[in-house]
Amino acid sequence: MSEVKENTAAAGEEAAELSAEEINSYKKIRMEKLAELQAEGRDPFVITKYDVTASCAEARAAYEKAEAECKAQAGDDEEALAAALEENRVNVSIAGRMMSKRRMGKAGFIDIHDKSGKIQAYVRLDAVGKEAFDSYIKKGDIGDIVGIKGYVFRTKMGEISVHAEEMTLLSKNLLPLPEKWHGLTNQDVRYRQRYTDLICNPEVKDTFIKRSQIISSIRRYLDDQGFIEVETPMLVSNAGGAAARPFETHYNALDEDVKLRISLELYLKRLIVGGLERVYEIGRVFRNEGVDARHNPEFTLMELYQAYTDYHGMMDLTENMFRHVAQEVCGKTCVPYGEYEIDLGKPFERMTMIEAVKKYSGVDFNEVADDAAAKALAKEKHIEFEDRHKKGDILNLFFEEFVEEHLIQPTFIMDHPVEISPLTKRKPDAPDYVERFELFITGREMCNAYSELNDPIDQRERFLAQEELLKQGDEEANRIDEDFLRALEIGMPPTGGIGYGIDRLVMLLTNSPAIRDVLLFPTMKSID
Repeated sequence: MSEVKENTAAAGEEAAELSAEEINSYKKIRMEKLAELQAEGRDPFVITKYDVTASCAEARAAYEKAEAECKAQAGDDEEALAAALEENRVNVSIAGRMMSKRRMGKAGFIDIHDKSGKIQAYVRLDAVGKEAFDSYIKKGDIGDIVGIKGYVFRTKMGEISVHAEEMTLLSKNLLPLPEKWHGLTNQDVRYRQRYTDLICNPEVKDTFIKRSQIISSIRRYLDDQGFIEVETPMLVSNAGGAAARPFETHYNALDEDVKLRISLELYLKRLIVGGLERVYEIGRVFRNEGVDARHNPEFTLMELYQAYTDYHGMMDLTENMFRHVAQEVCGKTCVPYGEYEIDLGKPFERMTMIEAVKKYSGVDFNEVADDAAAKALAKEKHIEFEDRHKKGDILNLFFEEFVEEHLIQPTFIMDHPVEISPLTKRKPDAPDYVERFELFITGREMCNAYSELNDPIDQRERFLAQEELLKQGDEEANRIDEDFLRALEIGMPPTGGIGYGIDRLVMLLTNSPAIRDVLLFPTMKSID
């Protein structure tokens, strides 16, 4: 395989579509180039640092600023402008990955990409010297990481570029990169080789930069509200706080079986008992469940708890925080998601679960007398249920079947049945229901909040009911947590609490259809 063909393939072919034999051929050629460089004493892998003075975006911005200032001084005099730009040269040292190159005799252009974007570099034989120029032409490959020192200028075509005066190969690419990544339809490869995805897809990199900005914005908002960020255990003896199957492992030093946490709730509530009053945690939780467009076995959850407020306070906080984060990160409160325009700027709709089910199914559960009547209705509407289910469980099944898909714009669904809310305070005027809400956007649950149960006697009874469900085969039911009950017996003030799926919020604000699109390294089945 010739050198010319190898370079062309690296620049334009889909690496994922190449055969193993072809990839090995490309790698062999590049290994030979590396060996030549090493024999010449120019091994890129011995370089330990490079002095970068500007990113691609910073170099561009610095030149635009200098150019504007020079134009203000020179006016319409082009010679004066050229002299002023020469006198006020913007000298930079940039580094990044070479993603294209074009030779024109004794000169050429390359595109350099870094985290901030890309910039063109102009390389001339008489400016960088024969050794560096030959290295760029003969031994340079798409994917190499290079350092360039020079000055910024604008080409005759009007493109801001770096005029190279010195080039340094910082790392040698040994495998061809796909340039036109959108031609690759194999999503599995994209998720498994996220490093390549990030290199070749600028919008993917933007998504994960925005994810970081979203989390930073949340932290700033909560810190300004007087919350403190804390950390709680991931390995626990009793994985409670949510309805989910935990992962189990063994702690050798203690010779004890432990579980990976499924929630942050019970430890954070202990801190409310301890008097911290406003706490939050952003961290990974682990649920031994299925994988689909909205679920990953490990995901990022944020929970917060605030003493002396209730679920209405949590609604106000949530609405204000979503609006704040969208404005700060996206620059607007109306954000696109698929075919919809989601308006986070106007007041979020609020409905009880009973109201929502009545609106979308026509069934009023206020008129359903008991468990038997609820099950009869479920059979009539072809809703599958289990023998252990009660009226409240059936109401929730109706909600999932008839309501969720319609909740596109931000909607708080309030007042859930007590059967599906073992950690929530009952409504004083309707004890079969609890002070709980879930926020739905684009038909998806975005968060789950309670007026927290602080009655240790009631809490013990609900834990006991959960234990009975465990005996009946419900693997997601909670076990009794005696230490948590002890904390409640010490005394927990009235408290509002909430859990947010950070990944789903990132999906919303980045217009990403699947959770794997916002996880740098999603869970994937191992390849044999």
